[in-house]
Amino acid sequence: MFSKRIFEADFITALSDELERKNMTVKDLAEQTGIPVSTLYKITLGERDPRFSTVKKIVSVLEPERHRFIAVIAAKFLLDSVTTREVESGGNTFSIKGYSAHSLDECIVAAARAEKDGASGIICAPILASIVEKIVDVPVGMLRPELSCVDEAIGAVLKKVG
Repeated sequence: MFSKRIFEADFITALSDELERKNMTVKDLAEQTGIPVSTLYKITLGERDPRFSTVKKIVSVLEPERHRFIAVIAAKFLLDSVTTREVESGGNTFSIKGYSAHSLDECIVAAARAEKDGASGIICAPILASIVEKIVDVPVGMLRPELSCVDEAIGAVLKKVG
């Protein structure tokens, strides 16, 4: 996430990395932010420190709020049963976006894709959460099955076992 990286690395490096990641030029950024190209070039060359208002404009283009969402990585049948499509927290509205996965490999790819798509956070199975936390820079939460689900699964297996 660009807004997080600007506090971890210097602004110029974070901005250059983000422009490269999004395959954008300084001119593209200038057109989308309304900031003069010359100003952005001076900032990227380290000849000028950006004002807070300039940083806000850049962040709003590189991380638009309308794309704020929480990613849920799970099997398709679980995603189909999710009825909540939007949640509010701290005055912000987040949509819920499902990423279907049926193997560990697919889950890891889904987590990387969700972060690349701009997820504000990721929810996944407990067995996967510790791995996902190591590869993404967003908060990770765990799906915890209710005891009734576990009991139901045990019953289903017992029927098959005989």
